[in-house]
Amino acid sequence: MEIQIYGKAVLARRAEPVDTITPELLAILDEMVPMLKEHRGVGLAAPQIGIGKRFFVMDPGDKLRKVINPEILKTGSAFAEMEEGCLSVPGIHKKVRRPRRITVRYTNEAGELIEEELKDYPARVFMHEYDHLEGILFVDKVSPIAKKMIAKQLEDLTRKEA
Repeated sequence: MEIQIYGKAVLARRAEPVDTITPELLAILDEMVPMLKEHRGVGLAAPQIGIGKRFFVMDPGDKLRKVINPEILKTGSAFAEMEEGCLSVPGIHKKVRRPRRITVRYTNEAGELIEEELKDYPARVFMHEYDHLEGILFVDKVSPIAKKMIAKQLEDLTRKEA
């Protein structure tokens, strides 16, 4: 498994739902955890490793989650802006505005349907990884001025991946 870098088509496409939790899927989820830690990340989505399916792993410090077919059911009305980075967009960190609280539902690796409220950093990480499943990168959410400032870096990443 290799991390896909900005410019790869799989990162810009909406991922397909997981139909069945198979031993192969569980093995991939298990492999994603050390990969996440090795790269000092807090989340890693299937499209980031070249798989166009709706699953990710996240470990924002409260607990490790293996998330399959996630949904964001509700977002709070309070927002916070915080700097984000991404394993698929190396070397770039920019502020992104996101809701501070969300209610989510997903299937875990045991096939259980989980519904929980996340706030602050875990909520931010969940939304960042969820965006990957929608074909959205954090750099798509930055202000127009910030986007202009990083345009050259993004162009360089795209050229490297071509």
